[in-house]
Amino acid sequence: MDASLLSEPLTGLPAGGDHTAREIAQQPALWAALAGSLDAAHARIDAFLGDWLQRPDHRVVFTGAGSSGFIAELVADTVNAQWPAEARAVHTTSLLTHPALYLDPARPTLLVSFGRSGSSPESVAAVDLVRERVAGSRFLDITCNGDGELARRGRGRDDTLTLLMPPASCDRAFAMTSSLTCMLLAALAVFDAAPWPQRLARLQQLATLGERALADWDDRIAALARPACTRVIYLGSGPLEALAREAALKVLELSAGRVLALANTPLGFRHGPKSTLDADTLVVVLRSAQPLARRYEQDLLDELRRDGVAGRVLSVGPDAGDSGEAPGDFTLAVPALPDPWLAPLWLTLAQRYALRRSAALGLTPDNPFPDGTVNRVVRGVTLHR
Repeated sequence: MDASLLSEPLTGLPAGGDHTAREIAQQPALWAALAGSLDAAHARIDAFLGDWLQRPDHRVVFTGAGSSGFIAELVADTVNAQWPAEARAVHTTSLLTHPALYLDPARPTLLVSFGRSGSSPESVAAVDLVRERVAGSRFLDITCNGDGELARRGRGRDDTLTLLMPPASCDRAFAMTSSLTCMLLAALAVFDAAPWPQRLARLQQLATLGERALADWDDRIAALARPACTRVIYLGSGPLEALAREAALKVLELSAGRVLALANTPLGFRHGPKSTLDADTLVVVLRSAQPLARRYEQDLLDELRRDGVAGRVLSVGPDAGDSGEAPGDFTLAVPALPDPWLAPLWLTLAQRYALRRSAALGLTPDNPFPDGTVNRVVRGVTLHR
């Protein structure tokens, strides 16, 4: 499917934001394209995995750095709940510094690496580390760049499977947007226990819903981003805590650190971080599809709105018909899916908000750090043995 046939990039942005805007807008089309590529590859995927997930003595470690590490966090617990094998998320930035805490040489390990470029030094080093330390290890590289180091080094190896995302997902802009959601949905589809037709149908459903969210919410997001605010706080429970961290990172990245962005859970927020609230703070609660979690989230929303300390309090999530949903909340009628599957829909709000705030600050969202202090692909990492 041609991404240009669906959502148009945002208008009214200064020069230097076209790539970011386009890469946010193209996501639903890429999710539909991903369904087609996974349909063509699912026999190869199943053959590579074999009975790995059925073995309690086996491990699956999802890994990445920065935004890619948040993908690992979004995926791992959902996979762990479905299979006998142990699944966990470990950022490469922790795996490299404390390998003895995370690797067990006696347990066969499948390392699942997420990488937009596939060339960050930590990603490559993590593969080498696991290959050295864990006998019988295997590697699934989910990347957007067929010319990156992960893809190049995995070619022709029996212990490695490389899954390439649709080419347009290899974002040209600084911030990870379409690359992140494609790699997230690919991993959820690969490791889900449902039959393949059901997994692929979910991707098609999400593509349709993503188009609706981008179209219906755009004007409201633009209005939300106009007033100056010095702090943005994203709150999410369970796997959505990782989504909150990614949403906060988008604000930090695209505002070049001028807007302080924090992330926490709705329950954890009361344990100290609530002290950061003031009249220049925007709070966004990422609503879960799970009824129990929604009750805790609603308690905090009611409390924050009653206190009146934060400048703005809103939520984004499934339209569950809750009486507590406020007029300013962003809701969408969605099918009954686990939170990680729905996460890309809520992330489109955070991405567009960060883009709009960046533009309002007079920055160039495609490259908020023209001085090179922070780079699209991390540099300056010295790898130690």
